[in-house]
Parts: sequence; C-alpha cells; structure tokens
Amino acid sequence: MANPSTYEPSTGIEKWFDERLPIPRLMHDQFLVFPTPRNLNYWWTFGGILTFMLVSQIATGVVLAMNYVATPDHAFDSVEHIMRDVNWGWLLRYTHAVGASLFFLAAYVHSLRGLYYGSYKAPREVLWILGVLILLLMIATAFMGYSLVWGQMSFWAVTVITNLFSSLDAVVPGIGTRLVQWIWGGFAVGGPTLTRLYSLHYFFPFVIAGVVVLHIWALHIPGNNNPTGIDVKSPREAIPFHPYYTIKDGFALALFALFFAGFVFYAPNLLSHPDNYIPANPLQTPAHIVPEWYFLPFYAILRAIPSKLFGVAGLIGSIAILFFVPWLDTSRVRSTRYRPIYKWFFWAFVATCFVLGYLGSQPPDGVYLVLGRIFTAYYFLFFLLVMPVVGWIEKPKGLPGSITESVLGPGEAPTASPKRAPQRRAPEPVA
Repeated sequence: MANPSTYEPSTGIEKWFDERLPIPRLMHDQFLVFPTPRNLNYWWTFGGILTFMLVSQIATGVVLAMNYVATPDHAFDSVEHIMRDVNWGWLLRYTHAVGASLFFLAAYVHSLRGLYYGSYKAPREVLWILGVLILLLMIATAFMGYSLVWGQMSFWAVTVITNLFSSLDAVVPGIGTRLVQWIWGGFAVGGPTLTRLYSLHYFFPFVIAGVVVLHIWALHIPGNNNPTGIDVKSPREAIPFHPYYTIKDGFALALFALFFAGFVFYAPNLLSHPDNYIPANPLQTPAHIVPEWYFLPFYAILRAIPSKLFGVAGLIGSIAILFFVPWLDTSRVRSTRYRPIYKWFFWAFVATCFVLGYLGSQPPDGVYLVLGRIFTAYYFLFFLLVMPVVGWIEKPKGLPGSITESVLGPGEAPTASPKRAPQRRAPEPVA
C-alpha cells in the first residue's frame, strides 16, 4: 500500500532537515495521511493501546531499575524500599506490575481479533509472524520480571520453569541437567540466576520495541485488514489515519487508561499472588505453585500431559503453532463473519482458552486433570484439524462487493455533492 509522498515542508528549516533526515516526512506519510479502511471497528484500537503499554512498561521499568538491587539478600527488601521510601515508588511499582497484566490482556485481545478477521492471511503472513514473535518475547520478559520480586511464588516459579529443561535428558542423557546448571549459574537458583534474569529483563523490552517497528512496517506495506476481509478497491473506501483514527484510538485509549488506573489505585494486588509478599525461602515449598494469570493456559497444557518431555513439548508447541496459522487455514475467505461453520469452532476455541486459564490455577488432579487433557486436545485440534478441514468443506456466505457495500448496501455509494447555501437578495434601497 505504498503511496507517493504528499509531504511539503512549510519552512526552510523543515526543507533543510527533510533533505538530510526525512523523519517528518516519514511521520506524515505513515501516521497522518496513511490511507486506512473506513470501516475499522474498535477492536483495531488495541494496536495503539499496546504501543502505549510498551512505552509505559519501559518508562516505569527504567526508573524502577535505578532502585533495585539484584542480589538474593537484598532483592525483596529493595522492592519494599521502592514501595515505602522512594518518592512515588509505590505508583511506579504498581503501574509496572499491573501494566504487565493489562499489556497481556491487550495482546490477547489483539491476537484473537487477528484470528477472527483473518489478518494472518496473504499478504500479511510476515505481519502475523512478527506479532507472534512479539508475544513470545513478552512471555519471556514477563517471566524474568516476575522473578525479580524474589518472593516465595517468584522463586519457586523460576525453580520449576527453568528445571523443565532437564527433560532433555530423556533425549540426550546429561544435556538437560547441564543446560539447567548453565541457566542457574550453579547447582541451584541463586545470585547468578537473579543477575542474569535482571539483565535480560532490562534488555528484552528494547528488543520488543525493535520488533514492533518491524511489525508496523510490515503493516504499512499491504495496509490494514478490515472486518469484511476484503481489500480496498477504491480511494473512496479509505480515509487518512489522522484525524479520523487518531481521535477514535485516542478515545479508546482514554477508556483503557481509566480501566488501568482503576486497578492501580483501587486493586493493585488483585491479579497477584499473596505468597509473593513472603521473602523467598529455598527450604519451604509453597503448597500450590501457580504463575501469573496470563501464563495459566500454557501452564495447564504443561500439566495436562503426563510425560515431562512431552509436557514441555506441548508448552512450547502451544505458542510455536501460532507461527504456522497462515498456512494451516485453508479457507479463501479471511473474515470469520462470513464463515458460518468455522465461527462456532472459533468461539469454542476462545472458551477453551478461558477454561484452560481456570484449570491452570487449580491442583492438577481429579476432574481438573481430566478436563485439562480434554481442553488441551481441543486447543491443538483447532489449529491442526479444524482450520484445514473446515476451510475445505465450508461454504462461506456471499461476500460484499466492497467494504462500503457491507454498510451502505449493494451498489456504489452515492457521492454527495456539497450544496450551495441559498443567497439572500440585497434589500432594495428605501426612497
């Protein structure tokens, strides 16, 4: 969707700068006058919300890092020092902690929107792959950040998750144990482990920011998808991004910020585990180790598979399979709106993700274990069986001829010509 630039420098300084480093031209063409389908709904606003959340996490994280001490003896106390002694430290820490949860909430909504409207289909395969890569980097970053609190739940979550690499011993004897010891920096989770996690947690957000730039670049080559899944066929079907979508995205962002502030000021610990306010104790294992809520579906998949090696394979595969979605879906129609059979399977998949999240928070025994295996099976069957098979056998509904036809009805939308205001006759002079 590349278009010739319409940027015209208005001053001599702008012209001089544009000839040497055309950043204003780039911003003008890619974020102001960029042609955008006129029928985008509010589900598309989560892209801007995610950008805001990334900036928020980096900004608060950098300031928190100035006061954090990455040693086993002082990590927990330094977090409490930030909360009690640093000016506005409580606000920074709660904004960062709650922000991680809402960052994932927006990312999951954004991903499900892409799945529903077929935003992964050609020519947007690279756009989708970069999005999944961002999600994978977010998961790694959040896990390492969660460990820095060095409370009971953080410490044992690190111990359990890093120890999963020892399952490779079943493939090559000894290699998994060596890998775990290399990650730990010793024979148990300790100071070297914390230092490495701290360093990588600081580094990864900037990697995410770089991949986000590539993600936006990949979006601006083919242009936005839209709820109909039909390509823009006429200049009349697109509008400039500014002011139309900047106003719309700004309104959605304001509502999301109010939702965000509600958690920060009134329920900052609602999404956290109370055991994390107990200092880490290597000699006392919590009765029930659970990760943060945004990891629970993947945690349920890990525990649903009895073999440790295959459980780890299922955990990794539950994310890796997303990279292949553009080729697993065989339907020629993008939007689920016009796919009556697939729509039922899609909403069953959404329900499966919620149920797996709940099961991940429960003990892995009894009915919870049975249900975990059933829903884990459907999670993978949705991608490996439903997507390819339903795409072959399904007869989709008739697609509209254009993105405006789905709103205005069949036929080309009439072009409204501006009406000329009635002119008043000048009053005749009074004799």
